[in-house]
Amino acid sequence: MPKRYRVGRYLTGATAARTGDEMSGPALLLVGLSVTGSASTASALLSGITLSAAVGGPVFGALLDRAARPGRLLAAALAAYSLALLVILLGLGRLPLPAVLATALCGGLLGPALAGGWTSQLPGVSGPEHLPRATALDALTYNFAALAGPALAGAVAMTAGAPASVVVSLALIVLALPAAWTLPQRAPTSSTPPPATSPSPAPSPTSSHTSTSSHTSTPASPTTAPTTTPAPPAPTTTAFSPAAVLADLRSGFAAIGRVRPLARATLTSVISYVGVGMLVACTPLLGEHALGTTDSGTFLLAALSAASLAANALLARRPGVLRPDATILASTLALAGALLLAATLTPLTLFAAMVVAGAGAGPQLTALFAVRHREAPAPLRGQIFTTGASLKITGYAIGAGLGGPLATWSLPGALLVAAGFEALAALGFMALSRGRRGPQGGRGVPHTSEGTCNSQLPRTSP
Repeated sequence: MPKRYRVGRYLTGATAARTGDEMSGPALLLVGLSVTGSASTASALLSGITLSAAVGGPVFGALLDRAARPGRLLAAALAAYSLALLVILLGLGRLPLPAVLATALCGGLLGPALAGGWTSQLPGVSGPEHLPRATALDALTYNFAALAGPALAGAVAMTAGAPASVVVSLALIVLALPAAWTLPQRAPTSSTPPPATSPSPAPSPTSSHTSTSSHTSTPASPTTAPTTTPAPPAPTTTAFSPAAVLADLRSGFAAIGRVRPLARATLTSVISYVGVGMLVACTPLLGEHALGTTDSGTFLLAALSAASLAANALLARRPGVLRPDATILASTLALAGALLLAATLTPLTLFAAMVVAGAGAGPQLTALFAVRHREAPAPLRGQIFTTGASLKITGYAIGAGLGGPLATWSLPGALLVAAGFEALAALGFMALSRGRRGPQGGRGVPHTSEGTCNSQLPRTSP
């Protein structure tokens, strides 16, 4: 029962924070337009609070991995992000525009904390035996936030004004503070190094047999002590020196590039999100073409988000069905097919394309989380999750920037280019799948045939 309660508390906090985050972008667009009357200023605010995430994500992840109480660091990031939204709201029309844009850039540095920062703590909350289902539920909160955030921003702006939508978005983020603050502290891995027979260089913080054996076994003699394999440095509150953080950054990027399943999943998801960003940028014109008004594009996005939500709800009920690596490829191909279908521009096929796209995007996210949980070394998990979130946000921003001009030139052409990015993502996945080695100690590992798995797998044979 306590574990179930902790997962519920985590999901409540993550849902509130992510909904506030998804709401903040449209809310800033609306308030920027209403206060300044300039569409360029409104779009600059949105760009500022999203583009800087590419820089902030890896750094915040490295700090999170070194924090003995990562929940408190996460709570501080949520509070700072909320404060940035408040300063932007109060500063528009009162402070010089460059100062307001600088605030948006600074706030955007903390954006990945609302996404990957939460997910990196999930193994310590759920335990390894419940991690597959908890991962599906965690992905479900992203889909719910993507569906509810923009809709809530529009509804609040219509009923209470654009500034109120910013207030509600930051209030949702503030509501997540208690859940973040009370997240479990990191296990002291340095005090219980793994035995020499352990095949993994990075023990999972959620693994219970290591800590149990340290209490039940007889004390090691001086002659046997040197045979143990040192554990990775345990995160402490005193290791926040710039040199240590830079070393962690190098290690994190190296881990993503060196561990083939991580590199493959990261590359595929980033390229795929370029196509998703292009699709979202096209939705106002798609709504106008199919339903008569640009505002109708929100109904298309709602269909996409609802399909994602439904797909991940099914995965949460049957987590054993998911094969993460194969699902990433299949979902990317589904997105490519959906974009080709949308290029026909008929109302019925557009809604069908959005449903297919949502059915691909939802499981892709769940599978991506599963691969990261499985492959990320424990001391670098936070950085790998936040770095991955940053790269995906960057890919999305690039796609959104390309989608607008291309849609103005040719709406079907823009959708075909987006489908091309999905096809390129699938090709990248297959290219990194060639020449893989056979299984190495992967007995008992569910949902995968990769040979690069480490102790971060949800279930392993002792």
